Amino acid sequence: MDRSLYVISQEDWSLHRKGYEDQTRHREKVKEALKNNLADLVAEEGIVGSDGKNIVKIPIRSLDEFRFRYNYRRQNHVGMGDGKAKKGDVIAKDSDHGQQHGSGKSSGAGDQPGIDYFETEVTLEEVQDQLFSRLKLPHLEKKDHAEVVVDTIQFNDIRKKGIMGNLDKKRTILQAIKRNMQKGGVGLTQILEDDLRFKTWSEVKIPHTQAVVLCMMDTSGSMGKFEKDIARTTFFWISRFLRKNYHNVEMVFIAHHTHAKVVSEEHFFTKGEMGGTVCSSAYKLALELIRQKYSPSRYNIYPIHFSDGDNLPSDNEECVEIIKKLLEVCNFFAYGEINQHHRLSTLGDVFKNIEHPKLRSTVIYERKDILGALTTFFSEEKEAARIL
Repeated sequence: MDRSLYVISQEDWSLHRKGYEDQTRHREKVKEALKNNLADLVAEEGIVGSDGKNIVKIPIRSLDEFRFRYNYRRQNHVGMGDGKAKKGDVIAKDSDHGQQHGSGKSSGAGDQPGIDYFETEVTLEEVQDQLFSRLKLPHLEKKDHAEVVVDTIQFNDIRKKGIMGNLDKKRTILQAIKRNMQKGGVGLTQILEDDLRFKTWSEVKIPHTQAVVLCMMDTSGSMGKFEKDIARTTFFWISRFLRKNYHNVEMVFIAHHTHAKVVSEEHFFTKGEMGGTVCSSAYKLALELIRQKYSPSRYNIYPIHFSDGDNLPSDNEECVEIIKKLLEVCNFFAYGEINQHHRLSTLGDVFKNIEHPKLRSTVIYERKDILGALTTFFSEEKEAARIL
């Protein structure tokens, strides 16, 4: 017998198949955990300034297999051969042992196992993919006069000279066949240098939709560490969402107390200030930028303002006037109020008195409300907005 014809595998292929099934189930569990824990993941502290490679952990329920477990201290059993039970008998109740599943309380030490959880690591990119699938820049319109250079080249001419990377194979073959037929030949015999045809390209300008997001943040003394951290975390996700999904969106960062100014992105996310609060200063600056640089005929305009709701009472009337002017030229106006202690809000009253289809506002009471603010602002349907 030729033993070389027989190969004995030392690998257990059933384990390979089982491993694939477990991996698939694990991925499904991770996806489900991402969805269920998204509000907490989005609100993760210290996420501002991340390089996109951060690792966060989420709890996942254990993947134990289902199995039967019998209580041999009971007299009646079904399917065990010697029991006296008959069809229809109640053979067990959870309350018989004083167990209250899920409550963590019982009359004594129980004999039932708990639910096992383990933590798995996911990247920030996985979190943002789950988040961004829910978001959309609303009311995005095509602007007639916006022109930008296209990212990809456009081939618009054919020449006899060029680089081989731009060789037009189809036209080269047709030219060789044509030349051969003119000499009495049939079909393609050979390709000469004179048959070569090359595509040429040039950059062109085409109309393209553009947008600008005016990020306004209250940096006054009333904005404590919690309020500023919430505002920065929300703007962090907004900036990542826009830059990942929209190539022609410009972001302007405005910080204000009694006065407003355009600041760098680094300053916006790292620097704090003190002083009183005059919110109209930010709205005035936003309106001025629109008039000078971001014409509504060329840009989709999205002002977004975060504050703790405190404002100089005498400034409220002017805020209303400017907000109404902004609503006339913007795709929407979004206001997010950070109100940890459920206190009365001076600025909140301003927005309650403005009724407009382009106005979206929400209140953040705790960190997990950041997700609700994002979905309120970046959803296509008007009814999704949670008005104050």
